[in-house]
Amino acid sequence: MKALFGIAWRSAWNRRFTLALTVLSIALSTFLLLGVERIRTELRENFSSSVSGADLIVGARTGSTQLLLYSVFRIGAATNNVQWKSVQALAAHPGVEWVVPLSLGDSHRGYSVLATTPAYFEHFHYGNRQALRMREGKPFSDLFDAVVGAEVADKLGYHVGQKITLAHGSGELNVSEHADKPFTVVGVLARTGTPVDRTVHIGLSAMEAIHLEWMGGAPMPGVKIPPEQLRKFDLTPKNVTAALVGLKNRAAVFSVQRWISTYAGEPLMAILPGVALDELWGVIGVGENALLLMSALVALVSLAGLVSVVMASLNERRRELAVLRAVGASLRHVLALLALEGALVTLLGVATGIVLAVLGIALLSPWLQSQFGLSLRLSEPTLNEWTLLASLVVAGWVASLLPGIRAYRLSLADGLSPRI
Repeated sequence: MKALFGIAWRSAWNRRFTLALTVLSIALSTFLLLGVERIRTELRENFSSSVSGADLIVGARTGSTQLLLYSVFRIGAATNNVQWKSVQALAAHPGVEWVVPLSLGDSHRGYSVLATTPAYFEHFHYGNRQALRMREGKPFSDLFDAVVGAEVADKLGYHVGQKITLAHGSGELNVSEHADKPFTVVGVLARTGTPVDRTVHIGLSAMEAIHLEWMGGAPMPGVKIPPEQLRKFDLTPKNVTAALVGLKNRAAVFSVQRWISTYAGEPLMAILPGVALDELWGVIGVGENALLLMSALVALVSLAGLVSVVMASLNERRRELAVLRAVGASLRHVLALLALEGALVTLLGVATGIVLAVLGIALLSPWLQSQFGLSLRLSEPTLNEWTLLASLVVAGWVASLLPGIRAYRLSLADGLSPRI
């Protein structure tokens, strides 16, 4: 075995430049496979944790997917609103620790406007229970304060102190604009990779204030209330769109959910965010399948390239292998030599690729988080990643045997006097 190691080392050193390219090819294949697989995994986890701090989402009785879409993703509209007295009754439930009401309906240049309470910035979490952070400024506190998401600020060039106006209804084209009641941007949230980035946040009282002159979805003719006089009115909301609920004990989630579904005041429903997100992903998870297919294609191309590189080095080794045969080496010795060399080269390439993947995640993760909201975490390889790595090692090892089998079948004369 020692002699075999010596021969393998001298042979490898003689072909060090070719082997270096082979190691680099395996390393890049490993890097691509691990990168695509990690992005695919993190995309699903990021989607599944778009909201992770709430135990229940409460809204008017409708489908669970529809409630999730308009309350979390700001897509669609509620079939009905939730009365404010129902929100108060929910907050008074002995098993409920906190309630964050959400009111939707207005927009700003195509972005949704969410009216809520300051508790939203304390209790709303995403990802691995990550809290919202301010990139600059502070949460709203005054009547006409607004806090914008990272995408809103970046796309529209907003900063703290900017004046903005809201429009009635959703969409980019809104003729009914609350132009006489401008808001001041007092804070910009750090990027989260969730719909929070595409949202303008205001207080519930502000949402009520800008609609005092409205009735039935349209402004009342001849009625104009100056902004400075709005504070004299009772700005308690009459209803909200939905509410996030946190419980004192998560074990009571089903009993509270049952209490909400049988609430006598109005028809309500409560959904578990994680369960609803998984159901929604089952419908729209085509992107994950596409990335899974991409992983398979990358693996196929990488393995094909690896076999090609090894086979291309056959001509360099025909004379060497023929000399070994001439001095009495059997097929078993030739295959053992190539298997040892191939295993070492493959393991070195895979290890280099793992190091590149770890460095890539460590260096690119902050940039991906800030630019795209995609959170990549350094963690132990998943089962799929272990499977991919094992496949690369086995494929590289098998590919290293192919030249030996082919070279052994060539005649000694052909090996010692190769054609030019």
